[in-house]
Amino acid sequence: MNPSNAVHIAFMQEALKEAKAAAAKGEVPVGAIIVCQNRIIARAHNLTETLQDPTAHAEMQAITSATHAFGGKYLPQCTLYVTLEPCVMCAGALQWAQIGRVVYGAADPKRGFMRIGPQLLHPKTEVVSGVLEALCSEILIRFFAQKRI
Repeated sequence: MNPSNAVHIAFMQEALKEAKAAAAKGEVPVGAIIVCQNRIIARAHNLTETLQDPTAHAEMQAITSATHAFGGKYLPQCTLYVTLEPCVMCAGALQWAQIGRVVYGAADPKRGFMRIGPQLLHPKTEVVSGVLEALCSEILIRFFAQKRI
């Protein structure tokens, strides 16, 4: 296994912990962390129901936390790990933050930014997809199946 794959898997497992915390609150189970120099500087999960705020996505919460921790609005040396492909709104925020890398688990063909393309991100942002995709998808599928019961 490529060493960077092992790192991506370890950090995505941390994002999955955040997704589980969201599910426990009745939120759509999406979790995110931001890593800088192999250290987690921000952890977040969806809070749209809790805050009654449609912009309170995991990524948005993580960006805010990371910029406060980092002391600046730009995050070019940081990596966002998120369990679900970011939406267009979050991709725009990631572009403004100039995030260095976005690593996501499950694809979101209906609302994800990749349906428009990676040009929504900063030109220097690297995108890695499909990390622990089955686990990231499973938590979402289970959550929505329970909602339909």
